[in-house]
Amino acid sequence: MSADLLAERVEEILTPTIEAMGFDVVRVSISGGRNATLQIMAEPADGSEMTVDHCADISRAVSAVLDVEDPIEGTYSLEVSSPGLDRPLVRLRDFERFTGFEAKIELKSLVDGRRKFRGRVDGTDGTDILIDMDGEQVRLEHAAIAKAKLIITDEMLAKLEEEKAHE
Repeated sequence: MSADLLAERVEEILTPTIEAMGFDVVRVSISGGRNATLQIMAEPADGSEMTVDHCADISRAVSAVLDVEDPIEGTYSLEVSSPGLDRPLVRLRDFERFTGFEAKIELKSLVDGRRKFRGRVDGTDGTDILIDMDGEQVRLEHAAIAKAKLIITDEMLAKLEEEKAHE
């Protein structure tokens, strides 16, 4: 089984446990061969800040589930983390949530002669992602995205500071 398919299977197994704890799964990935690393990115569902204690709680809970289900052959390291400021954009709702922010997007294959896009997220339309690239709106199929992440900008940092001030 490919690492991507295995990561999808692990995510299916772990999501109910993580969501029951009050967190959203941002991404599950598996890298490496014999000494694989299982990385789980999660965040509080209520939008509060992710803490080290949250990561430890999730780690303990998913370790128990993984011991029972045992979906990964051999040994692996488990890493639980927050998505951080330059977070990956994985789900359609991520692109909705971060409308107005800068992002880098890499596609699985070429579209109009290019694979990499950078611009301001304009939200979604059905299953398409809308990106403003220098005043031109580009439409990308969500299913065609290999990876996407936010770009840390002064504007982003200012908005986060403003949000913190209002808490």
